[in-house]
Amino acid sequence: MTLLNAPEYDSRRDTRNRNLLIAAGILVAFTLVMGMGGYVLGHGWFFSNLPAEHKVDNFFKALEAKDYGKAYAIYTNDPDWQKHPEKHADYPLQRFIEDWTTESPVKGPIVSHHVDISKTDGSGMFGSGIIVAVRVNGDHKVFMYYIRKDGTLAWPAPHILEYD
Repeated sequence: MTLLNAPEYDSRRDTRNRNLLIAAGILVAFTLVMGMGGYVLGHGWFFSNLPAEHKVDNFFKALEAKDYGKAYAIYTNDPDWQKHPEKHADYPLQRFIEDWTTESPVKGPIVSHHVDISKTDGSGMFGSGIIVAVRVNGDHKVFMYYIRKDGTLAWPAPHILEYD
């Protein structure tokens, strides 16, 4: 091919290529912001800890409402726990109620809470569990542990988090 019979300039092709490059750059920037943003804000890479934080939030809402059956269902990740109480014989509802009322880590009724921060814990890319820090009744820090493999909660968490 010589210069005299070169293909005709296609402005639509150049516009499409430019738009694809801009879209790819925006996608890469968005991915970086979402990945790092979740980590920096204390919600895990790509905000992967938000479902665990939501579960802990619902748990404390049920405790505040004194709906111990619902709180127990969230804690054990078993909404039908009443149909098979023998499955939870090692930690029955009555013991759970004692642990979260008279023997509570807060030493009194739970009237307010705020989920502060969460950190991935354990092995694997996203960890085997998540430590969720909750500020209860304004000044008590409680560290709940969300176990990824079965969705249950545990207290106390294996580690405490240092934060303000």
